[in-house]
Amino acid sequence: MDLRGAKVLITGGSSGIGLETARLLTASGARVAITGRDAGKLRHAAEELKAHAIQVDVSKPEDVARMVDDTVRAFGSFNVLINNAGLGHFAPLIELEMADFRRIMDTNVFGAMLAAQAAAKHFIAGGRGGNIVNIASTAGQRGFAGGTAYTATKFALSAMTECWRAELRTHDIRVMQVNPSEVLTDFQARQGRSQQMNDSKLRGAEIAHAIKAMLEMDDRGFVTDLTVWATNPK
Repeated sequence: MDLRGAKVLITGGSSGIGLETARLLTASGARVAITGRDAGKLRHAAEELKAHAIQVDVSKPEDVARMVDDTVRAFGSFNVLINNAGLGHFAPLIELEMADFRRIMDTNVFGAMLAAQAAAKHFIAGGRGGNIVNIASTAGQRGFAGGTAYTATKFALSAMTECWRAELRTHDIRVMQVNPSEVLTDFQARQGRSQQMNDSKLRGAEIAHAIKAMLEMDDRGFVTDLTVWATNPK
């Protein structure tokens, strides 16, 4: 697709991978709407990028419906959804609280489903196809100690991606998935986990580059899954 004609909705677009993706796609000529829960952070990001800001919680069906309506009012339509909003929680099995498990399931799984469902309905009604890019993780390919809740959501997102891909291809809707390995953002810090910061680790910019490349392929083809690893992380 030609990004100069793209109208893109990015959930979780006020920081990290979402922010870097919004920055790159905007620079490539796309019109971009970003969402987030934190009104101040969202406003700052939107002003910096000249993006359209929509404050939403994707775990709430009414917010997702409003998000799509707002995007359509702002742009007339849209043809790309980037499902990036996500939370993390890490705890050993014997310490895992159901409230925490449900909280990240609500955003990472149910929120992604609600956003994709609303976008797919819009794309099908428009009859011009569309693109859904789900931001999963290498944590959705292999579990690790303390990762019960988080990895479960990413495995679930991968499964849903395969189902949506099978359902939506006949409507010319490309459903794609990106699996980042460790990325230097504030995501880990928000979960109380430390990261070893150095120049060998992936940045949000590398994941944004992968998303841009997937979208730019001619619409007759698409990349189903793309995993991004750091070359030689220290």
